Amino acid sequence: MKAAVYRRYGPPEVVQIEEVEKPVPKDNELLVRIHATTVAAADWRFRSANPFLIRFMNGLWRPKKIQVLGMEFAGKVESVGTAVTRFAVGDLVFGSTGFKFGAHADYACLPEDGQLAIKPVNMTFEEAAAVLFGGLTALYFLRKADVQPGEEVLVYGASGSVGVFAVQLAKHFGARVTGVSSTTNLELVKSLGADEVVDYTQDDFSRAGPIYDIVFDTVGYSGFSRSLRSLKPGGRYVRVGGSARLWPMLGGMLRGMWTNMTGAAKAVSGVTHGTAEDLSFLKGLIESGRLRTVIDRHYSLDEIAEAHRHAQAGHKKGHVVIVLQQASR
Repeated sequence: MKAAVYRRYGPPEVVQIEEVEKPVPKDNELLVRIHATTVAAADWRFRSANPFLIRFMNGLWRPKKIQVLGMEFAGKVESVGTAVTRFAVGDLVFGSTGFKFGAHADYACLPEDGQLAIKPVNMTFEEAAAVLFGGLTALYFLRKADVQPGEEVLVYGASGSVGVFAVQLAKHFGARVTGVSSTTNLELVKSLGADEVVDYTQDDFSRAGPIYDIVFDTVGYSGFSRSLRSLKPGGRYVRVGGSARLWPMLGGMLRGMWTNMTGAAKAVSGVTHGTAEDLSFLKGLIESGRLRTVIDRHYSLDEIAEAHRHAQAGHKKGHVVIVLQQASR
């Protein structure tokens, strides 16, 4: 089978298409033929070893544990292990491989109890492939911040892969949402349900003073001081994105700890933990027409290097999708 493989760290060109062995599912696994996948932030960070700490996870001098990237996908079940009962051959599914990666290939094996579900009936493979990373991240951190009906929520980076879901989910939970984005993406953010929009190229959201209950920074550029100035007493600062450099990362962690200790606000961070119930929740919202994804560009697997380059540039709207099998549903 074909797979996008990287055998050294570096620029997008280190990812090459190779013929590799097709995986065989274990008793509790299913083999999925991938129809669509995405290039998310974790993909290009692992490829470039940025931050450097990734080298301690995946090989100091070259990638060893993970050589095929790709965290989210949609496809068709081709075969199942003898112990699998929830899925059958022919099922159309969507899900996430998590930090095991492996979705940038024709096939991938997934455990039956993993982050996997039947694909929403009203989504194409391409649309369904672009749900898990942003959707689960936004859902996890909004719940961790304990968003409540009627609260004022500011989403910084509202047009990115996490931001498009943060806006929609915050609205679903009854919040009043302000989305921060660039000039060209303001209409998109409004179409997602944002009550107000702020163009960060023209205005500073923190000038309005302490009016938000939650500042949800999806890209790490809102600024700690500016965000805290914008929060009401007892407000929550959610910081998902951030610098990949070691010292800024450590500085952000220490500042978050100090913020929590002093009680100035509650700093919320960490690693997303998605469950099967969370995936079912997102699927229900999708099929009821209350949640959608946004796709910026489509690429073929042969164009994987260009897809990495575009995703890493940091100006995409929603998701960058890789199409492996041409099928609309």
